Amino acid sequence: MMVKKMTRQSITLTMPNDEWLKNQIQSKEYSSKSEVVNDLIRKARTKQGEIEFIRAKLKKSENSGFTKQSSDEILTEFKDELRHDKKL
Repeated sequence: MMVKKMTRQSITLTMPNDEWLKNQIQSKEYSSKSEVVNDLIRKARTKQGEIEFIRAKLKKSENSGFTKQSSDEILTEFKDELRHDKKL
């Protein structure tokens, strides 16, 4: 079994953010504030990866010239690639 190394951090939260974190734990969705924060960071990293993927595709498209694909075909192709890469 692989053991994940965790680092300890100290952060300051606004009162509304702290209340929101407490509510997440009280709702039994999470067992600790650390779990909530780690989940939020994972989601943000995933979203950042998706944005970088789309930016790279846009740049590639801009550099390749015109296409005969419809906007629906392009969107379907992007979604298929995201699904293939398990990012969607």
